[in-house]
Amino acid sequence: MVELATHDGPDVVCLQEIPLWAMSMLARWSGMQHVSAVARSPRIPFGRWPTELHHGFLRSALTGEGDAILVARRYALSGERSAVVSDGGLRRIVHGVRLDGDIYVANAHISGDHRQLERVFEFVVDEPQVLVAGDFNLPGEGLPGFSPPLPESIDQVLVRGVPAGPALRWPDDRRRVGGRLLSDHAPVELHVE
Repeated sequence: MVELATHDGPDVVCLQEIPLWAMSMLARWSGMQHVSAVARSPRIPFGRWPTELHHGFLRSALTGEGDAILVARRYALSGERSAVVSDGGLRRIVHGVRLDGDIYVANAHISGDHRQLERVFEFVVDEPQVLVAGDFNLPGEGLPGFSPPLPESIDQVLVRGVPAGPALRWPDDRRRVGGRLLSDHAPVELHVE
């Protein structure tokens, strides 16, 4: 899925729920630089093989998971930081990085809790030009002062202070390879001017 999402040379790709064993492979799969943050440490030290037994059930429950921001190599990165938005149940985080000392990109994965979404907003509140992407688990929810969210979608790309087109959700056919639907979430794409 990483190769498919990056094959046309995007500037930024935000990923959530990445098994920790896959973090070291992101640069090779995408050809992009990346920053990442660990949301959940591994329960067992055996890497990838436990998830091979059943991806949907075991995915990263045993091997840990994190989130990553992939960025085209032409950008200089700075200001990397992260914050925990929830320790209750599954640990949830938001993390971000500044591109060329200008636009701040934040990536979040939350549990569908409005308080967690408020913490994501607090994380970027002082950023004049910001893009926030992630799995909010809150259908159609956005952030105050940002571009409109996709209706009925739990995955969002929102911007403030930057001209952008509307966010678009990939149709299933665009993420089908060899008859197999890749990822349980359709990527959301947004063009920033």
